[in-house]
Amino acid sequence: MTQLVDYQLADGIATITITNGKANALSHEVFEALNQALDQAEQDKAVVILAGQAGIFSGGYDLKEMQKGPKEAAALVNVGSTFTRRLSAFPLPVIAACGGHAIAKGAFILLSVDYRLGVEGPFKLGLNEVAIGMTMHHAGIEIARHRLTPAHFHRSVMNAEIFDPQGAVQAGFLDRVVPADQLMEQALATAAQFRQLNLKAHGQTKLKARAGYLETLDNAIAQDNKHLGLM
Repeated sequence: MTQLVDYQLADGIATITITNGKANALSHEVFEALNQALDQAEQDKAVVILAGQAGIFSGGYDLKEMQKGPKEAAALVNVGSTFTRRLSAFPLPVIAACGGHAIAKGAFILLSVDYRLGVEGPFKLGLNEVAIGMTMHHAGIEIARHRLTPAHFHRSVMNAEIFDPQGAVQAGFLDRVVPADQLMEQALATAAQFRQLNLKAHGQTKLKARAGYLETLDNAIAQDNKHLGLM
């Protein structure tokens, strides 16, 4: 696709890897490349593994773009919210292979896919927006509410609590933690299990099960756009 995102297809499994520097920052260009990769996965009818690099899934939005000004920051947030909305409704299974830290938008991506694998180690996962002076946007609140346990929702969204990998499983950011050297092996094994599903039934059931959430998320994105002056 581009040097920011790598796409590999084998045995009906598409591995999409973000490769944007040491923080795997999420910029307009990265989201464009990720969307192109998802387009290709749909065309290939492939189960998706979404991965970062060793030690980092993503540290969140590209701060260089966020610091350009309010309009630029708002536009990037809108692109990011739309991307996570697409992940939540993606017609094929999506597995996250989180090889380390996942902060802010990186953690929101984990909250938007079907299955999440993390790795053992001194890694941080969570939503730090309030800690760095950002009022949480409507879409972020709804994404977190959808997947986190009620107690961890409050601890994450309002208190900006950050978790280690095992704590992230309890909170709802991850489903399972494996040794770092087994991450991709386990992700591929999980994807192979998903390949045994009737993928059409999977996609249709996902839309039915998440219909209320997707409607809520669409309304939240519209609220954010209105508040941020994008409408």
